[in-house]
Amino acid sequence: MEFINLPALSGARGKVRLPGSKSISNRILLLAALAEGSTLVKGLLDSDDTQVMLESLTRLGVKWERLDASDHYRVHGIGGAFPPGFPVKQAELFLGNAGTAFRSLTAATALAGGEYILRGVARMHERPIGDLVDALRQLGAQITYLGQDGFPPLAMAPARLDATSVTRVKGNVSSQYLTGLLLSAPLLGREVMIHVEGELISKPYVEITLNLMQRFGIEVIRDGWQSFTLPAAVYRSPGEIEVEGDASSASYFLAAGAIGHGPVRVEGVGRNSIQGDVRFAEALARMGVEIGFGRDDATSWIESRLGCGSKLHALDLDCNHIPDAAMTLAVLALFADGVTTLRNIASWRVKETDRIAAMANELRKVGATVEEGADFIRVTPPGKLLANAEIETYDDHRMAMCFSLVSLGGVPIRINEPKCVAKTFPDYFAVFSGIAQPATCFN
Repeated sequence: MEFINLPALSGARGKVRLPGSKSISNRILLLAALAEGSTLVKGLLDSDDTQVMLESLTRLGVKWERLDASDHYRVHGIGGAFPPGFPVKQAELFLGNAGTAFRSLTAATALAGGEYILRGVARMHERPIGDLVDALRQLGAQITYLGQDGFPPLAMAPARLDATSVTRVKGNVSSQYLTGLLLSAPLLGREVMIHVEGELISKPYVEITLNLMQRFGIEVIRDGWQSFTLPAAVYRSPGEIEVEGDASSASYFLAAGAIGHGPVRVEGVGRNSIQGDVRFAEALARMGVEIGFGRDDATSWIESRLGCGSKLHALDLDCNHIPDAAMTLAVLALFADGVTTLRNIASWRVKETDRIAAMANELRKVGATVEEGADFIRVTPPGKLLANAEIETYDDHRMAMCFSLVSLGGVPIRINEPKCVAKTFPDYFAVFSGIAQPATCFN
């Protein structure tokens, strides 16, 4: 087993340039692939999940190139409406454990007029997809389960073009289902209406989708969060588009600025970000952390720090708006002045691992008392953190990054299988080590 030992640390300060957002990167890649014209994508994240998307687009016949070993890519779109769909009409795609790529490409290949098979790692085959398949079938998709009903792997056959233009999808399991439908509905070449049944979780991720679709020329008409109407239109390249820094990744360093007194500044994301996880800064402010926003030389930034002798305040928070960054709050709860409760996090159960169960297990290893429910976690901090805990990461990048923060409490910790961070932030531990500094308090 591979591992990394993090020493006991007393403080954190410095600047971090964030990698590109995974959520934005993979959405832009698919939009650019489906659009008319070529798109220069600046600041694309270089990670396992984006490589999965790029490799899949290649297998589907989409042309792209990386420019001079930089984070700039040029994607040549396939030209709009269905037909023709993707140039390659028969392909098998392996999508690892990349949920965003799997859900969006399920919808795209189902409506693209070819025969495709989509597979992933064992955990992906345990993550439900039945609600998305049901919604796509209402639009004429021909999808077959190759294993257990309701779960990948999947086989696609050409869709029926005379099917209805109205579909319904449940909103309480994953917002990625709605995102997949929204991104791919223009392939049908007709007006499409999508109704959401029940409460939609993780709404900010759908906002990202709608914002980027608008950048590619399609304005979605919406009735709150209950229905979305897409016109009979095709995507058109904006020419060039830049990927914001990853707001979910920002949470670890902003949290470090709180635990280690800071200041820590994250560059590449700011107050006006289109990512919902930027609101993690609001949660930090409620915990008593001093938060600053700014912009230097066209680069937005957020900064955090906590005064000398100050202690973080406990929270009771509905986390629907920050489902990924809420994991960071669960670790910050170790340093709070009371019991922290994070609610409306049912989506954690169907992520890279069952994150509620995993978080509860590992928090207990460092001394916390933890209660978990179907959609909440409640953390009582220990009187003293337990040193030298061995943290399992469950092949989940966010578990590894979250628990690195424990070292800032002055205890050494071991993170098993640390390379799982390559999913979104391959050099995370090197960057984290770069802000580890002796504590510098301020009044």
